[in-house]
Amino acid sequence: MDSTQEQDTLFDTTDLILLSAIGLGTAAWFSRHQLKDLLFGKKQALTPTAGSGTVKKRETNFVKVMKEQGRRVIVFYGSQTGTAEGYAARIAKECSQRFGVNCMTADMELYDLTYLDQVPKDHLVIFVLATYGEGDPTDNAMEFWDLVTEEEPTFSASAEDAPLHNLNFVMFGLGNKTYEHYNEVSRKVTKCLTKLGAHLVGESGEGDDDGSLEEDYLTWKETLWPFFCATLGVDESSAKSGPREPIYSVQELLEYEKDQVYFGELSERPKKHAKVVFDAKRPFIAPVTSRELFSEGGERNCLHVEIDISGTNLSYNTGDHVAMWPTNNEIEVNRLASVLGLTDKLDAVVTINAIDPTASKKYPFPVPTTYRSIFRYYLEICAPISRQILSSFVEFAPTEESKSNLIQLATDKDAYRLHVTESCRNLAQVLEFVTGNDTRTGLFSSVPFDLIVENVSRMQPRFYSISSSAKESPNVISATVVVLSYQPTANPHHIVHGVNSTFLYRIQMQQQQELISSAVPTYNLSGPRQLYLGSDGLCQKVPVHVRHSQFKLPRNSTVPIIMVGPGTGVAPFRAFIRERAFEKDKGKQTGPTLLFYGSRHESQDFLYAQEWPELFSKLGDESRLITAFSRDQPEKIYVQHRLQQEGRLVWDLLQKGGYIYVCGDAKNMARDVNQSFINCAIEFGGMTDTKAHDYVKGLRTTGRYQEDIWS
Repeated sequence: MDSTQEQDTLFDTTDLILLSAIGLGTAAWFSRHQLKDLLFGKKQALTPTAGSGTVKKRETNFVKVMKEQGRRVIVFYGSQTGTAEGYAARIAKECSQRFGVNCMTADMELYDLTYLDQVPKDHLVIFVLATYGEGDPTDNAMEFWDLVTEEEPTFSASAEDAPLHNLNFVMFGLGNKTYEHYNEVSRKVTKCLTKLGAHLVGESGEGDDDGSLEEDYLTWKETLWPFFCATLGVDESSAKSGPREPIYSVQELLEYEKDQVYFGELSERPKKHAKVVFDAKRPFIAPVTSRELFSEGGERNCLHVEIDISGTNLSYNTGDHVAMWPTNNEIEVNRLASVLGLTDKLDAVVTINAIDPTASKKYPFPVPTTYRSIFRYYLEICAPISRQILSSFVEFAPTEESKSNLIQLATDKDAYRLHVTESCRNLAQVLEFVTGNDTRTGLFSSVPFDLIVENVSRMQPRFYSISSSAKESPNVISATVVVLSYQPTANPHHIVHGVNSTFLYRIQMQQQQELISSAVPTYNLSGPRQLYLGSDGLCQKVPVHVRHSQFKLPRNSTVPIIMVGPGTGVAPFRAFIRERAFEKDKGKQTGPTLLFYGSRHESQDFLYAQEWPELFSKLGDESRLITAFSRDQPEKIYVQHRLQQEGRLVWDLLQKGGYIYVCGDAKNMARDVNQSFINCAIEFGGMTDTKAHDYVKGLRTTGRYQEDIWS
């Protein structure tokens, strides 16, 4: 696979194992996250108010909440992109509706888990934990991770050697096998809880997001129920399979105040005179500009996007990520509306409330709102849909043939893989497919809208490595975004468009008043209440926030750095190099700076080609740009090949304390690059294969081998 493979989203983009500035001696004294707290400060857990971006102090004792509400099971989720949260909700609903066990879901950031020692023995705690980056917990699970991984964790009351001896728990982990530390969080937490006396119910489940996450979950879930029932004293044979019980109530409003309706705003309107803090719960509607990076005449597009955060509380460090909140295109908005028979009601105002006690939030998104706003801004209507969710639409199929087709997709793994996963069909496209592409509207108009809200994931931000230096450009964030567009082999008549990258591409075309191909879907560029428009009436803004990373330059600027960044993986290294050049201009000494960059063709997609000569000239003769253009010669040449060719130089820099940074594709490039460094240690360090593996692993442990990769 070409090492320049682009991705529209950077879900589960890595955070570094250790801050690069900390050496081995210091690391021996602190755990990894104690280092994070020492250097960055410990994050205080806060609770959002219902439907808002403001925060209040969290609820403390979840055991007390369970007792007050009569819950015997609680499902905690550690989720970065919403996937783990979705699985937690599905487990909780099945516990309640299938087995009649009162259950609740909970964001673990909102509760104090030192009360785990007070959970009664006849209760059950279920953990659904995603591993984020290179073996890290998700942001909302960080405090829990710090608690259980301490040498001597302190719980609320018990000081015994086995303070959790009464705790029965279930574990399902979400990971990605392309990463070295596959499901590290669920495995480590299971080990820590067991060491503290807790009892694992059933077997730990593990899902592979790069392969068959949904199938892994479904297989594990069915093995869980016998153990679940035995632990709680529930008769498994009495499991209910009756009609679906809705989680949400949906009510169309005939009377409403238009000023109170949400048309896509991502957070509650701030109270008068209240200080507004911009973060993940309240994104900043930021001014943006962009320019094309690929040469004219090519088949692909890549945007250099600049985001102005002046005058806000937002700030960033070089190596961080910027999150952009996308808008769904109008073709898919109208497609889903048509299939559901809502075309003539898209602007009807609705309110949606949770009625199921297992729901973790009273409102799924800001309400009251409209069907159109829900499809445009609040739901991931372009995302694939799972087999289990498809089965819930069977009873609403308009014909026996469509019902049979839906049943096949919901029960036959191979049919589902071919016609849904590999064909990249979203919910509306699947419903069209099972009806034989019948063009009549409203074929699934009998589907209750609460089923859509329950089963389609909430819209998530798209994360991009920041390609600007915080020292050089503190008020303007840059991102490097490939416009994703491809035809699936299994469905060649269908073009898949990146949700956010195509939205940004449309903005650029409008700003430059350029003609755009009719093959590119249209978007509503004005935003909710025209918030995205500038004074010229054109789209000039997008919602953003910053996510801090530990992918950082060494504090000592004289330390050599070796960077490997093919394709858009070069983004953080543009930032690193610009920062070193900026420091050099200020009279600061900088060490050797080596960048291995790869793309397809030098003449078409050489990112930032005009910038490199001046930057490397400033850095001096010890710094070099080494390129690999894979398709400019008969044989494919990638960055890992250039690393092998420059093995002696690379090894010498490593012996001088050099740091390695890798950004880009996890599945192929990152693995091949890792092997290249192992080969380098064998050839130039005289190591055996085993010692070379241990050497590279040691670089990772001490923070000298850092990755910002995605699959």
